[in-house]
Amino acid sequence: MRLGDLPTPALVVDAGVFDHNLATMSTTRPGATLRPHVKAHKCTSLAARQVAMGHHTFTCATPREVVGMINAGVGTEVLLANETLDQSRLRYMSDAQRRSGATVIVAVDSTETIDAAASSGITDVLVDVNVGLPRCGCAPDAATGLAQHARSLGMVVRGVMGYEGHLMAVPDRESQLAKVLESMTTLVDTFDRVVEALDHDPRCTIVSAGGTGTFDLYDTEHPVLSRVNEVQAGSYALMDTHYGALDLPFEQALFVVGTLISSTGDQGSPGSWSVIDVGLKSLGMDHGNPNIDGASVWFCSDEHTTLAFDDRARPTLGSRVLVRPAHVDPTVALHEAMYLVDDVNLGADASVLETWPVDLRGW
Repeated sequence: MRLGDLPTPALVVDAGVFDHNLATMSTTRPGATLRPHVKAHKCTSLAARQVAMGHHTFTCATPREVVGMINAGVGTEVLLANETLDQSRLRYMSDAQRRSGATVIVAVDSTETIDAAASSGITDVLVDVNVGLPRCGCAPDAATGLAQHARSLGMVVRGVMGYEGHLMAVPDRESQLAKVLESMTTLVDTFDRVVEALDHDPRCTIVSAGGTGTFDLYDTEHPVLSRVNEVQAGSYALMDTHYGALDLPFEQALFVVGTLISSTGDQGSPGSWSVIDVGLKSLGMDHGNPNIDGASVWFCSDEHTTLAFDDRARPTLGSRVLVRPAHVDPTVALHEAMYLVDDVNLGADASVLETWPVDLRGW
C-alpha cells in the first residue's frame, strides 16, 4: 500500500524520523530513567518499539491505557499518573495485575484516593505532589501524612511524583531551568520527608517528574535535579508544532494526510483559497491551527481546513497534503489507526510499512 492509497484524513508516522526520536531520547534517558507516557500515542504497537529501545516501565493517563498495556504484554510496570475514585476501574486494573504479574502503581493525593485504591486491591502507590501546576497533587506538607495512611492500609508507597507541566513550553532555557529547579526542590524535599516518615522503607525510591519539554534537565550532577530518577515524557516520539517551536532534538514524525478537495479562484489572486478534508474532528486544536508547508491556514471547520497556498503552484484536486498537528495527544485520540510510512517527503508514493491500531483510545 502507498500513502496515496489511504482514505483521508489519515494519521501517518514517518519511520525515519520516528526512529531518530526514539534513539535520541534513549541516549539521554536510557532504561528506567524514562517512563514513557502512553497518553501521547495510545498505541501498544508503538509502545512495543519503546520497549525495544530498553524502556520497560510506562506512564498512563487512564485505566483503559493501563489494562490495554498489560493485556498486550507491553512493559513490566505501569503507572496510572492520575487520581481515580472509580471502584470499577480500580478493580479493572487490579484484576489485570493479578492475571498478568505486571505491577500497577496508582497516583494518590488524598485519603479518599488511597482508600479507594486499597479497597480495590491496588497495593502500590505514588504520592502525587503539587509542584506548581494547578491540577492534581497534594500540598507538599500533606504528603507524609498520606504516605503513612497508605502504609497503615498495607500499601507500598513507591515514592513521589510531581508534574511541572506549566514549565514544559518555557522558551528561554535558563529561565525554564530556574523554574524547574524551584519545582523539583519542592518535590525532592517532600520525598525526603516521606522516606523519613516511612522509616526509610527501601521500596520507596521513585522521584518521578518531567516531560518532553524538560527531559534533559535532570541529566546532571546537580544535587537536586539529579535526584529525579525517572521522566514521564511522551510527545517526543511523534512531536507536534507546539513542541516543535522549542529548541529540542526531536523532529515532527506525525502528520495528518488530507486530500485537496476544492479550490476557488486563480492561484495567488485575491479571494483564492483551497480546502482539504482534514478538520476539527481529526485534529487536536487546543494549541491552535495546524501547519501546512507552503501554505497559510485560514481556519478549520468540522471536516475541512481552508488554506491558501503560497508562491508555489497549487496542487491539483485530489493531491495529498501533509498537515502538521499542533498537539499530538488529542490528535492521535481522534483516529482509529496510524500508518508507519518510509518517507513522508515522497508524498503519495511513500510506502506504508505497518498499520498500528490506536487501541488505547477512549476510556
